[in-house]
Amino acid sequence: MPLLPRLVLEPTLARGGMFDGAWWPRSKDIRAELPDLITALGAHLGRIVRVGLDTGAWGDIPQSVVVDGLVVRIGWFAASGETISLTRGFQDHFLLLVVPPGTDAGIAASAMAGAAALGNHTPAAELLA
Repeated sequence: MPLLPRLVLEPTLARGGMFDGAWWPRSKDIRAELPDLITALGAHLGRIVRVGLDTGAWGDIPQSVVVDGLVVRIGWFAASGETISLTRGFQDHFLLLVVPPGTDAGIAASAMAGAAALGNHTPAAELLA
């Protein structure tokens, strides 16, 4: 039985801040972590069709994953390892703070709460400090 992803979303989904929430994966194995995250987000946001990941933050990044029988494309870029971009539809993007696996639970909880706060504008590096 898969574990529920450690995920928190800004409650109103108003999308007025820097982040729309935060995710704290248990490992750097994106193939193992991503399907549960996409399933959980799908329940709140609708179908996720694309994910954007930083190449430096993850190991072997596939071109796509199949989640609940649907193909989700994965794009990669060299940017901030502390973020993941999820696309629900045409140009409909959500940005989550990614709390690195192994982060102290207190720091992780504080960072996730900050990223999920309404109108948050604190950069990832400050949230994770």
